[in-house]
Amino acid sequence: MKRLLEGYAKFRREAFEPRKDHFHLLSEIQSPEVLFITCADSRIVPDLILQTEPGDLFICRVVGNVVPPAGELPGGVSSTIEYAVEVLKVRHVIVCGHSDCGAAKAALNRDSLQRLPLTEKWLRYIESAWNYLDPGVSRDDPKALHTALIHANVIAQMENLKTHPEIARGLTYGTIQVHGWYYDILTGTIEAWDQKARRFVPLEEFVLPEEAILAPRS
Repeated sequence: MKRLLEGYAKFRREAFEPRKDHFHLLSEIQSPEVLFITCADSRIVPDLILQTEPGDLFICRVVGNVVPPAGELPGGVSSTIEYAVEVLKVRHVIVCGHSDCGAAKAALNRDSLQRLPLTEKWLRYIESAWNYLDPGVSRDDPKALHTALIHANVIAQMENLKTHPEIARGLTYGTIQVHGWYYDILTGTIEAWDQKARRFVPLEEFVLPEEAILAPRS
């Protein structure tokens, strides 16, 4: 706790004071353009990784960056998506997985969840990731299989996301875009899912397709 209190004092002194005007505006309204859905893992810090400011990202953090399909489990993730799209009018939704993902490890070893019944039930939503696994990955290489499953889970959760009516509507009318990212903790790099190439590519090389030009924000 001492470290947290010291951090708070530093925030007030070095971060809040220089941004007083910005925080004044944020106290009355928020207008983020991005909904960022990622894992609850403590090593993933979106604002640090992307160097964003308060008000830039509407963040949803949940074990395994899981997005339950529409209608299956009304809850925090679904309501966050609904609010972000319908009220905040976000333009982009990013589903971001990461290296060394414990949820993917659990999917590879279901026995590890015997003492975690709630987590076991939640991680059933990762099972569909097996449908998107790279067919070229070796099942005899645990590390490669783990990484491939994390990638596949990003794709699976993107597909689940598209079942939500507000997302489907936004995609149809060109007011929203869905992205899939993979963050590597060791190297600090991000890969983006390239739908056309059917593979993950370095974010620096990722080019938005022409149809990604969004309609005016309402």
